[in-house]
Amino acid sequence: MIGWEDVYKVVVAMVPLYVALVLGYGSVRWWKIFTPEQSGAVNRFVCYFTLPLFTFEFTAHVDPFNMNYLFIGADAISKFIIVVVLAFWAKFSSKGSYTWSITSFSLCTLTNSLVVGVPLAKAMYGQMAVDLVVQSSVIQAIIWLTILLFVLEIRRTGLDISSNTNGENLDKDLEGISRSVDHKMESAKPSFWALMKVVWLKMAMNPNSYACIIGLVWAFIAKRWHFEMPSIMEGSILIMSRAGTGTAMFSMGIFMALQEKLIACGTGLTVVGMVLRFIAGPAAMAIGSIAVGLHGDVLRVAIIQAALPQSITSFIFAKEYGLHAEVLSTAVIFGMIVSLPVLIAYYAVLEFVH
Repeated sequence: MIGWEDVYKVVVAMVPLYVALVLGYGSVRWWKIFTPEQSGAVNRFVCYFTLPLFTFEFTAHVDPFNMNYLFIGADAISKFIIVVVLAFWAKFSSKGSYTWSITSFSLCTLTNSLVVGVPLAKAMYGQMAVDLVVQSSVIQAIIWLTILLFVLEIRRTGLDISSNTNGENLDKDLEGISRSVDHKMESAKPSFWALMKVVWLKMAMNPNSYACIIGLVWAFIAKRWHFEMPSIMEGSILIMSRAGTGTAMFSMGIFMALQEKLIACGTGLTVVGMVLRFIAGPAAMAIGSIAVGLHGDVLRVAIIQAALPQSITSFIFAKEYGLHAEVLSTAVIFGMIVSLPVLIAYYAVLEFVH
């Protein structure tokens, strides 16, 4: 049973995130330390330096030989269900959109497992739950964040190529009226494989795409032959990785300060984001868990970890790739505020599930 001491431990884990958020907000809105141009550089620093090292650091210390594969299978099924539903919505609904499908996938599936999930899971179900939450974080970093990164890179590369093509094929007639030459655009349109080549080259240059894989390879080697990471290597990683979560929240605070409203995406989208995060995601996980036969505390942990607050990394990627960053920032900020009572409610209800 959760006591006030356990709730306090979760609050202790969450409050420093808001301190970093407020400092980032104040550095732009109150103290005028950063300009809008400089804020983009801060986000790129987080995206390409602190977050990859943070991902590598926690992945390198997992035990890949002690994974719950039924739990991982349930997670994969839940993600597949969400992808299928969003694909049908984008294809057949009049309000469907592939770009909003990407954002909706982030809202439904990507959680802040380590900062909030670990202390809460330990308070609810003990060390077993902590192990499952960490496994979920590793799978999220290796598979789902990499897939998200790949899709975002495809979208941005496609837009870049289209804008370049339109610029090169813009013609002016004698009256100075701009007109595009369709046959030139068609001839200049790149093939699918040319697009993929550009995307893969960009992915190869992005440390987020392979930091978790290198970390997992190290974990396999270290656990197999029973040796520790050299202190000089670990210290070199920790000096940057420890700043990962804090600098990500600082960057989010800067982004908030540059918006006209505190709730940048509006009340309607905020409510939709909360529904996707705290209802749709856990519902899909419940279906996946039942499908593979999870039961008891493992089933409860699977559902609760799917209802954790929004991943901070999802905002960093959205900001870097220019896709609905205001929605993701609102989901992270307000999601952490409402998550504690929501998760305690899930805990109480799931006690009746056997």
